[in-house]
Order: sequence, then structure tokens, then C-alpha cells
Amino acid sequence: MAVEGCGSGVDSGFVPSVQDFDKKLAESDAYLQILIDQIKLFDDKIQNCKDDEQRKRIENLKDTTSSMVESIKHCIVLLQIAKSTINPVDSIYQPTPLDPPVSCTMPSQTVPMPESELAGKGEPRPSSLAVGPAVTTIGSHQTPTPNSTGSGQSVPSSSLTSPSHVNLSPNTVPDFSYSSSEDEFYDADEYYQTGSSPKRGMDSSESAAALTHSSTGTSLKRPDTAESLNSSMSNGTNDADQFDTHDDHDDGEGESVEEHKSVIMHLLSQVRLGMDLTKVVLPTFILERRSLLEMYADFFAHPDLFVSIGDHKDPKDRMVQVVRWYLSAFHAGRKGSVAKKPYNPILGEVFQCHWDLPGLENEENAETVSEGPVPWASKNNVTFVSEQVSHHPPISAFYAECYNKRIQFNAHIWTKSKFLGMSIGVHNIGQGCVTCLDYDEHYILTFPNGYGRSILTVPWVELGGECSINCSKTGYSATVTFHTKPFYGGKKHRVTAEIYPPNEKKSFCSVEGEWNGVMYAKYSNGENVVFIDTKKMPPVKKKVRKLEDQLDYESRRLWRDVTYNLKIRDIDSATEAKHSLEERQRAEARDRKEKESQWETRLFHEDGECWVYDDPLLKRQPSLKH
Repeated sequence: MAVEGCGSGVDSGFVPSVQDFDKKLAESDAYLQILIDQIKLFDDKIQNCKDDEQRKRIENLKDTTSSMVESIKHCIVLLQIAKSTINPVDSIYQPTPLDPPVSCTMPSQTVPMPESELAGKGEPRPSSLAVGPAVTTIGSHQTPTPNSTGSGQSVPSSSLTSPSHVNLSPNTVPDFSYSSSEDEFYDADEYYQTGSSPKRGMDSSESAAALTHSSTGTSLKRPDTAESLNSSMSNGTNDADQFDTHDDHDDGEGESVEEHKSVIMHLLSQVRLGMDLTKVVLPTFILERRSLLEMYADFFAHPDLFVSIGDHKDPKDRMVQVVRWYLSAFHAGRKGSVAKKPYNPILGEVFQCHWDLPGLENEENAETVSEGPVPWASKNNVTFVSEQVSHHPPISAFYAECYNKRIQFNAHIWTKSKFLGMSIGVHNIGQGCVTCLDYDEHYILTFPNGYGRSILTVPWVELGGECSINCSKTGYSATVTFHTKPFYGGKKHRVTAEIYPPNEKKSFCSVEGEWNGVMYAKYSNGENVVFIDTKKMPPVKKKVRKLEDQLDYESRRLWRDVTYNLKIRDIDSATEAKHSLEERQRAEARDRKEKESQWETRLFHEDGECWVYDDPLLKRQPSLKH
């Protein structure tokens, strides 16, 4: 009777679906995030514990809990693999008509995968899933794709059986990735093998010129003004087409659902029980086709908001304007529907650009700032330069200024990534400083963390963490909180800010909204206004010198072969071009080690824990005391 009752219960009861599975899995991941946050509390307990024996017990408990968290992470990933293996019909990546399918037979029972086939032929390079601040969201839900490396015969990674015969594209995913770990190519590409050589790539002599110090060392510093201006007018370029305002990430290429499916396939194919999940390799087409150094320029996509900080006479209004510019700085770099990651910059790489202020686009006979970071830009332009100043750890420094408005910004960021189950956390360590010369004010600010969520299903990005903006001279301060979405309820991309007067704990202005949407301000006098509406604020296009006018170590020229081949989807050539850059830089590093010499930065220098631009506006134009 018990059996009959059980059977009838099954027949008439709830039948779980794939959607139910996804919901439970997402719920498990949410609890995992809570557990990860709770582990951090152990550190406070250990620090405050005065009893040695008690401290040791807490440390052991922390270690045990951390091991349990790692096991849960692997369980979540393996459940994804099981789902994609047992339900391959919906998730097989279908090749385009231009790619003829290759028929291969899959075993009907489990076959252990040899260690050499773990990442495909010629792909022993581990790499991290570091999703940078430039990652953008994806629009619609898709079923995860099955386990496949995209090269040769594919076999299942779990004990579940697979169909005995399927059609696979020979190039479902690339053999190599351009998503280096935070240690970049030294760790990620140390064991690169050239068994299957790509068809063509960047000439090694070109990459050598891009990375090698000259005997005089002057070519690595700020370019000579006359040489730069002459170069910018070369090759038939005139005033009308002197600069390139096109961004590669404007193309929207690589945003098809099918390509996203192959991302899942590639991720799942690499996961094995016990492996380091931070070494999962991202497929090539997930890249944004621009350097991280160029991505930081998006902070100034609204240059008019930046330069208007000093236009306000009241220090209270200046702090409000700093917060307004800061909150407008995050939406511009996140376009498209597929999560993307910029190139990891090469040591010594530099990016330069400038913006015309709205209303001053057609300025005639404008006086240039020959001693500025972009010598061909005018005094009314906002100019920007960034440099990869360190490799271990990877640190980028960047600087911007407007000569006529007497305002500058200096910052450095060290990106550090961490695997969090079904998410990736990217910690942006560092700070920036807005300087208003006319008021001798310095606004010190920090940056939010980035999170790539649901990386094994439908990736989307959010910002999280509490940031601060402080002006020591006036005493005004602000806290900006980027809220991560809770599992149950809540909105995505929510941000709040509180702006405080000197020596008070009650704010006079509260801001709330979405950092990629509309934000509203409520003042202590009861006034409610739209603070920022990013939907009605198209970013101002930055102007970059054309490739033929750039120096060899400038970002777009340095990565031109990788970018071009990614655009035409020639993965082999893109791989070879990137590998050529990495090989050349490794050789340069070995040479410096043998000669016991240190790398010399081009435009920035280290000052304590900060990286400072060598010749800022503050140095060239002393502040006026008010």
C-alpha cells in the first residue's frame, strides 16, 4: 500500500522542470554568497580573540568552513554540467551555414578524459575569469550549453550518458583565449605550445619596436610636440579626419545568442572536480576589442560635467557637482548585450585621447597645450592619458585635465579578481583625486567593485560596494553605495548617495536611482529633482589619433593586429598576434633581469602608495589662493 500510495503521489504530484532546477540552483548560489560573507566575520573574531587556544579553534573552524565553501562551488558547477549533459538537445551550439558540420561519434558511456585533453590541443594555458568594469549585461535567458572543448572529439565529463551521435562545429570555440589572469601572460602563458601554428600574425619586429626601450630613453617619454603634430598630419590626414572618433565596441559585433551559447559550452568544458576554478579560460570573442587603458577613458564621457565643477562658487555646490560627475561616469562603457572584457594592458602601454566640450566642437585657431598630456589638443579640450605602470601587481594609472578650466584628475587602479561560485568579483583597489586649482581643493574618491553574475547561465554585470568622496579643505564629504541585487526581490543597478556638510552626520542631499538609468536627488529643504538621467545624456565621443599617427606603444596601434583579426573572426591570426606581444615582453623582462635593471615608467611615477602623473596642471599652473 505504501508503494502504491507513493506511486500515485508521483503520478499526480509535482513534476520538476528545467526552470525549477535553475531556480533552486540560483537559490543555492544565493545562500553560498551569504556563507561567503559570513566567513569574513571569522577574521574579526580571530583579531579580537585574546585567548590563544580559542583563537586556534576559530582558525580551524574558518579553514573547515572555507573548504566546505569550495566544495559547494564545485557542486554548483557540476550540477550545471549534469544539466547540460542530460539535456543536450536545447543547448548544442549550432554552427552557421558557412561552417559545415563535422560528424563525430560520442561514446554511449562515460570515458575518462585524458589530462592532456583538459583544455584542448595546444591549450595548456590557464587563465582567470577576470570580468572587468567594462563588462556589460545580457538581455535574454538561454539554456546552458553542453560540455565541449571545440577541438577534436568531445566526451562527457560526468557519469551521465550522452547521445551516441551528434554534429559538432570544428570551431565552436577558439583554441586560445585572450582573457589573461591578473598575473597576465607570465603565469597564464608560461607553458604556451606552438604545436598548431596560426596562419599569420604581427611581425615580431613590430612588436619589438612597441616594447623595447631606446638607447636614449626619450622615445618612451612624452612625445616631442613638433614630431607629434607633424605625425598627426601625415599620410594625407587633414583637420577634418585627423582624429578617429569610432569605438570598436560601438559595432555590436559578437552579440548573437549562438555566440553566447558557445561561451557556456567553453566554460563548462573546462571544469573538473578539484580544479582551480579561477583558471577557467574565456573564449576569444568575449573580448571588447579595446584595452583596459582605453576603457578608463569612459570616466570622462561627459566632460562638461567634469569641467563645470570649478564653475560653482559655493563649496557645497562644488561637492554636489563632483558627485554628479562621479555618478555619470559608469554607464558609458557598458554597451551591448553580451558580457565583454577588455584586453589586459601590456607593461608600458599608453593610451591618449581628448574630448571637445559641447558647444566648442568647431573651435578655430585654438591654442594647443604643448606641455600637456595630449600636445595636439586645445586649451578648451579635456585631455586624457593612461599607462600600465606595473605588471605584478597589474596597476593602471590615468590622468585628465582641462587647461582653461584649471581642473585635473589623477588615479590609479589595481584590479584583483576572485571566483565566487556562479559569480566573479573584481575588486578595484586604488583611488582618484579631482583637483580644482582655483580653490586649491582636492577631492579624494574610491571606486566600486564589479561583479559578473550567473556566469554559467546568462551572465550580467552589476557594481557593488561603498565608495567615498572627501574634500579635506572644505570638510564636505559623500558616501556612494552601489547595491547588489538581493536574491529575492530588489532591483538591479541600484545606487544611493548621501552628501554631508562639514562636521555633521546628517546629509543635506540624498540621491537614489540606477547608475545606468535615472537618479533623483532629495535635498534637506524638501526639494526633489532629477539628479542625472543617463538615458538623455549621450556620451561625448572621444577623439583618438589615427593608427598610422600613433606611436608604437599606444594601445590601439599595439593591439591593432589582434583587434583586426578578431573583427574578421580570424582566431588563429589574432592568437599569433597576441602571443607575439607576450613573447616579446617576456624576452624584455628576462633581459632586464639579466642586466639587473628596472622598468622605467613613461608618464607616471610612484609616490607612496599612489601613482602620480609626472607633469600635472597643478605643477605647471600653481593654484590661486582664495
